[in-house]
Amino acid sequence: MRDGPQAEGTRSRMNLNLPLILLLVLVLVVFFSSLRMCNEWQRKVVLRLGRFAGVRGPGIFFLLPFVETTPFTMDLRVNTNKFTAEQTLTKDGASVTVDSIVYWRIVDAGLAAIRVTNYTQAVLGAAQGALRDTIGRNDLATLLSQRRELDAQLTVILDEQTEPWGIKVESVQLQDIKVPDSLQDALSRMAQAERERQARVILGESEVSVARMFAEAGEVYRLHPTALHLRGMNMLYETMRSGGANVIMVPSSALDSMNLGMIGGLTSLARVTGDDTGSLEPPADGQGGPGGAGGRPVPPPAPAPPADPGAVQPFGSGLPASMNPFNLPGGNPFSGNP
Repeated sequence: MRDGPQAEGTRSRMNLNLPLILLLVLVLVVFFSSLRMCNEWQRKVVLRLGRFAGVRGPGIFFLLPFVETTPFTMDLRVNTNKFTAEQTLTKDGASVTVDSIVYWRIVDAGLAAIRVTNYTQAVLGAAQGALRDTIGRNDLATLLSQRRELDAQLTVILDEQTEPWGIKVESVQLQDIKVPDSLQDALSRMAQAERERQARVILGESEVSVARMFAEAGEVYRLHPTALHLRGMNMLYETMRSGGANVIMVPSSALDSMNLGMIGGLTSLARVTGDDTGSLEPPADGQGGPGGAGGRPVPPPAPAPPADPGAVQPFGSGLPASMNPFNLPGGNPFSGNP
């Protein structure tokens, strides 16, 4: 009989605690259902009763239970996608296949989730169309030689096209340009012809530079005749110094402009004087001179041939011995004999 009231009190307390337990469980369920978390490189798009309510993240945040949802989780890291433009005609009619790669990232998660269904396919489609358009507006030589400029143009075009989607195109790069085999031989011949043209241009420029320097040298010699005479004497000295040439070919104009005729006459006179000096050596012992004992008469010298009026006469050839500048006591300074 005494246990009856106690059991009834226990049942009454359990009946009072049961709603509290149910309420606590419901609160925990609602709490965990409204709790959200995303990583540093992620953003969550929040919809409140189907309308865009903003972007949340990173870290932990709460939603209004049964009112707000997060159907999209956007990755803000840079994405890389490869695409190809096959058998595309250039401006000059060449068919090429171009492999490219595009680097892009999401800068506005809300626009990327709302404006476009599949933003990855949208970016690739826009990139492929822009690449084909760029190939068609340029010739093959431009595609092969100006890749950096074409990359910059593609980047600007794609960035303008994807900006309304909340996407930023970082860079577009042309990786490979495949040229048909029939065009490779023609391109090699074109490159060889271009190198030959450049070589001829450089040779022509060198000739012009040399001609200008010769013109400047001629002007200096015209203003200073003494320098021209010294240059001619130096040239003749270098030629005689080598000792290998007995005949020197000199233009007729140089004889008058550089006085090479007088210089050559001096040299010839020096050689003749040296030969005559050697013939006047005294006779050896036991032999008589002209008119002496045992001597033989010296035949008279042969008459000299008539002088050519147009020939250049050596300097001093028509002077008497007393006025000849090479009739010196010490001998001819230009000859090898003292």
